[in-house]
Amino acid sequence: MTSGLSLCFFSVLPLSCLGGNMTAVDGLTDSTEVVEMEDGPSQFYVEKHSWGGLRDIIHSSRKYSGMIANKAPHDFQFVQKNDESGPHSHRLYYLGEPRENSLLYSEIPKKIRKEALLVLSWKQMLDHFQPAAARVSNFPLAFLLKPKKLSSVSLATPHQGAYSREEELLRERKRLGAFGITSYDYHSQTGLFLFQASNSLFYCQDGGNNGFIQSAPIKPVEIKTQCSGTRMDPKISPGQPNFIAFINNNDLWLANLKSGEERRLTFCHKGLDNVKEDPKSAGVATFVIQEEFDRFTGYWWSPSAVEDSDGGKTLYLLYEEVDETEVEIIHVPSPALEERKADAYRYPRTGSKNPQTTLKLAEIKTDIQGKIVSIQDKELVLPFTTLFPGTEYISRAGWTTDGKYGWAVLLDRSQRRLQLVLLPPALFIPVTDDLAQRQKNLEAVPHDVQPYIVYEETTDIWINVHDIFYPFVQTSEDEFSFIWVNESKTGFSHLYKITSALQPDCYQWSGRDFKCAIKEEVTLTSGEWEVLARHGSKIWVNEASKLVYFQGTRDTPLEHHLYVVSYQSPGDVVRLSKPGFSHSCSVSKNFDMFVSHYSNVSTPPCLHVYKLTGPEGDPLHMVPEFWASCPGDYKSPEIFDFPGKSGFQLYGMVYTPHNLQPGRKHPTVLFVYGGPQVQLVNNTFKGMKYLRLNTLASLGYAVVVIDGRGSCQRGLKFEGALKNKMGQVEIEDQVEGLQYVSERFNFVDLSRVAIHGWSYGGFLSLMGIIQRPNVFKVAIAGAPVTVWMAYDTGYTERYMDTPDNNQQGYEEGSVALHVDKLPSEPNRLLILHGFLDENVHFFHTNFLVSQIIRAGKPYQLQVYPNERHSIRCPESGEHYEIMLLHFLQQYL
Repeated sequence: MTSGLSLCFFSVLPLSCLGGNMTAVDGLTDSTEVVEMEDGPSQFYVEKHSWGGLRDIIHSSRKYSGMIANKAPHDFQFVQKNDESGPHSHRLYYLGEPRENSLLYSEIPKKIRKEALLVLSWKQMLDHFQPAAARVSNFPLAFLLKPKKLSSVSLATPHQGAYSREEELLRERKRLGAFGITSYDYHSQTGLFLFQASNSLFYCQDGGNNGFIQSAPIKPVEIKTQCSGTRMDPKISPGQPNFIAFINNNDLWLANLKSGEERRLTFCHKGLDNVKEDPKSAGVATFVIQEEFDRFTGYWWSPSAVEDSDGGKTLYLLYEEVDETEVEIIHVPSPALEERKADAYRYPRTGSKNPQTTLKLAEIKTDIQGKIVSIQDKELVLPFTTLFPGTEYISRAGWTTDGKYGWAVLLDRSQRRLQLVLLPPALFIPVTDDLAQRQKNLEAVPHDVQPYIVYEETTDIWINVHDIFYPFVQTSEDEFSFIWVNESKTGFSHLYKITSALQPDCYQWSGRDFKCAIKEEVTLTSGEWEVLARHGSKIWVNEASKLVYFQGTRDTPLEHHLYVVSYQSPGDVVRLSKPGFSHSCSVSKNFDMFVSHYSNVSTPPCLHVYKLTGPEGDPLHMVPEFWASCPGDYKSPEIFDFPGKSGFQLYGMVYTPHNLQPGRKHPTVLFVYGGPQVQLVNNTFKGMKYLRLNTLASLGYAVVVIDGRGSCQRGLKFEGALKNKMGQVEIEDQVEGLQYVSERFNFVDLSRVAIHGWSYGGFLSLMGIIQRPNVFKVAIAGAPVTVWMAYDTGYTERYMDTPDNNQQGYEEGSVALHVDKLPSEPNRLLILHGFLDENVHFFHTNFLVSQIIRAGKPYQLQVYPNERHSIRCPESGEHYEIMLLHFLQQYL
C-alpha cells in the first residue's frame, strides 16, 4: 500500500465493538441500523441527470481540470555555466508537459530587474520522432515558463497497452500516469543524458566539458542491442561514462556507448515461460520492495573507477540477487483477455515466505582504451544471513561518496529494527564452485576487512524507511561520519549528524556483532514537527559552509517548506520558502539558487526560481530573491481543524456546494483514505485526483476530507495508532469530523452521508458502513482489501504483525468476515475493482462478494476488466466518474 495501497487514479469487529463507545450523530443512536429519510423543505436535492448528461458533465470537468491542473516540470538538474562572459549563470534541465514528458531546459540569467517579473522560456532539448506542435502547451507557472519554439518536436510516446509487462508493472508500482520520458540519468562531467522511451534506450549530450547546445534541439542516439526483451533501469557508470548498465529479462547487462560492445553481467534468470522454474533475478527490486519500500532498482554503480597500474580501470557494480523459490505463485487474469490466459506472479502473502536476498559485486576491468578485459562475479565471504542474522529486507543500498564502501539499510521482518551497514569491496570474493579455490579466495581477504554496522535503530511501533543518508568522505580510518534521519528517537523525523567508531576484528567474520560504537550524535533539528524523509525526499549538504538544506513541516503540518540549518553549530532553523504555500524544492549544486514547485488549496501548481543573496560571512541567513503569483479560477476547499477525543488535533477540509442556499442541507460525501504514509489534508493544490471532488461540489454535494489517526506527517505516535488494529480506530475519527463540520457548516446533511475511497480508502468505506450504518447512508468502495491475510508481507506485517501473533487484529480488521453487519436495504453499497489488479488482487472483492451472497445482503459491483490497481485507461476513468455520480444522485 504505502504507497502500497495507494491513492488510486484518483481478522473482525465483534458486534459489541461496532460503534458501542461512539457518540450518536444528530440523535441517531448506535443501535440504529437503517437511516430514516424524512423529506423536508430544508433539504437540497441534487438535480438528476441521465447517464449521457453525466457524461457531458464529466467531459466538461475533465477539459477544465486539464487546463488548471497540468503537471508542472519535475526532476530538476541545475548545471552551472562556465562561460563568464555570457548572460546566463545556469541551465536548468527538467522533465515536463502535462501528459507526455520530454526533456526541456531553461536559461537562468545572471542578472534580472528586481521590479520586473522574471519570465523564462522553456525549450525542447530533443528533436526526434514525431511533431509535438499540436501538443505543446504553457505550464501554469508563476515562474512563467513559456514555449519559445512551437515547431520543435519531442520524443514519441507509446500508447496505452504498448508497454511490455515489466514496464507496465513498474509504472503501477511508481504510480506513473504521464507518458514519454519519466526519468533520466545525468553525468555532470560529460553532460551525458541517458533515458528510456518508446521501448528503447537513448542518450544525448549537453553541458559538461562539451559545452551547451545553443538553440536547435538535438537528436538523441538510440542505443542498439543484441538482447531480446525490454531494457530497463539504465544507469551511467560515474567512473567511466562510456559504460552504462541496464536490466534485461531480470539480469544485469553492460554496454559501451562508444564501441557498441554489449555484455551480460549476470546469469540468474533462465528466461523460461514457467515462473515456477525461473525464480531468480539480479539487479531487480521485488514486488514488495517496490510497492512497500519505494525502492525501484536493484543495482548501484560505484561513484568512481579505480585506476590500475597498467593504465586501465576497475569498475564496481553492487547488486541484489534474489531467489523467490519459496514465494507463493498467484495468478491474475492477463490483459489479453481474448487469449483466456492468466499471468503468474510471485506474491508473498502476510505470514508466508519472503524472497531470499543477498548483495553481490560485479567487478569490471577495462584496458587503457576502455575495452572490457574481464568481468568477475563476486559474493560475500559468508552467506548474507550469516553476516546479518535476522535481516528480512534490504530497503536501501548504494555507495559512499568516495566509493570506499558499499552501504545498505537492513530491516528485520517485524520492521522494528533497522541497521545501516558498510560493506568494503574486499569483503566480496570471486564466485566459484571449486571449494578449494573458494578457501584460497577466503584466505586472500585481508584480515582487517569486515562489514560495519555504523547505526542501529529500534522501536516498539514500526520504522518508516526514508531516503536521507549523507556520508561524509572519511578523514580518519577509525571513524565514519554521516547525516541521518531518525524518527524512533522522539516520534518525529529529525536530522542528526552521527560519527561511528570503526573497530575492526582482524580474525573472523562469523558469529560476531559488527555493531560500531557511536562516538558522537549531534541533533540538528528537533520539535513536534517532521523533516520530510520519505518518498524520494532529499537533503542538500554544503560542506564548505557546513549547512544542510532540507524540507519539513516546522511552520505547520499542512505545508512543506525548504529550510536550512548548520550542522557544525546547530541552532537557528531558517525557512527559505514563502508561507501560505506548500513547496517541493530542488537546490543547485553550488547552493546559490533553488527552484520551488509550489501551490496552495486555491493556487494551481506553479514554479519559481530563487537566487540566494546576502553577506558572504553569514551563509545561513541568505535571503531568497524574487517571487511571482499565479492566477487561478478554481473554488478551493476550506481547511479546518478540531480537537479529537483521542487527544490529537485533527485536520480536515470541506468543499462547499457551489449552489449553496441558506438554510438548505446538502447531501454530503466523505472522501477517505485514512491509512499510513498518506496525508490528504494540506495546503497544496488538489490536483487531478481531487478535482472530481470539486465537480461533486459543483453539482450540489458537500464534500468532506479528514486526516484521522494513522495518516502521516504528524509523528510516529499519531501514525502508530493503527498498530495491530487497522480498521478499528479510523472510522471513529471520521465520524467525529462529520459531527464537527455539521456544527460549523450548517449545510452538511448528516442524514445523507456517503463514504467513498479507493484502496485503503475502499477498505475504510466498507468499514464505515459496517461499523456505522446509522451514519453512512451509502458506501462506494474502490479496490478494497477485504481480508488482511491475503495482502503482502511488507505492508501488512509492518502495521499488523504476523497473523500468528495478532489473530484478533486480523479478524477484527477483515471486512469480509463481518458482512452480517452490512445493511439489508438495497442500493447502499457499490464496490468497484480492476479485474487485473496485481496489488490488491480481485480475490479480495471476489471473497467479499461470496460472503455477502452467503449472508443474503444486497450489493452492487462494477468491474473494470482491463484495469489494474490504478485506473489508467481514459474510458475506464470516465466510466468510473459517471458511475460514482449516477450512484450518488440515485441513492444518496
